Amino acid sequence: MAESGLDSLAQTHSITRDWRAYELLPGGKFPGGPEQAAKFRTMIDAKQNEMFATASERFGLEMRAGAFGVDSRPALEGSKFARLHALELEYVHACFIAHWQAGQRLDDYTTLSTIASGIGLDPVDFLAAVQTGAHRAEVQADLDEARALGISGVPAMIFGERFLVSGAQPVDVLRRAADECIAQGYASAD
Repeated sequence: MAESGLDSLAQTHSITRDWRAYELLPGGKFPGGPEQAAKFRTMIDAKQNEMFATASERFGLEMRAGAFGVDSRPALEGSKFARLHALELEYVHACFIAHWQAGQRLDDYTTLSTIASGIGLDPVDFLAAVQTGAHRAEVQADLDEARALGISGVPAMIFGERFLVSGAQPVDVLRRAADECIAQGYASAD
């Protein structure tokens, strides 16, 4: 069963997923004052409820609000370690489950170590890489690229280095973007 629009798209199109780091709240902190933070939280809660309803309706997924104010940087650096071991997709999927279904914090090293071990990574090597910042520069490069592209939310998908699709869109929107890439000469929507 497809768990996302990208999963559904992969059933009809040859795609490559190249996960990139992005921080909605760098350091897990809202940059404004308490009043602005409260308004932001209200907006996030409203959007999450809509997202949860969409996930349930389209994919049969039951989601719940993950922890708020999580510093996602350790998890993002962990994804780069997982990529080196050809386990990035599994790692990202396990992080989604941990955050959106189990309500776990992705800035907790015990949680991340459990995720790493659960997908076949050596948890000691994984934690050493995350805690020493071995992949900090790679994550920062992704964040700089997102800023340069004007990305300001998640999810954001770029098709063929040409089309930005922002937000949780129906699979038909993703198919149109993929088809347009192919029409413009790409062999696939990579």
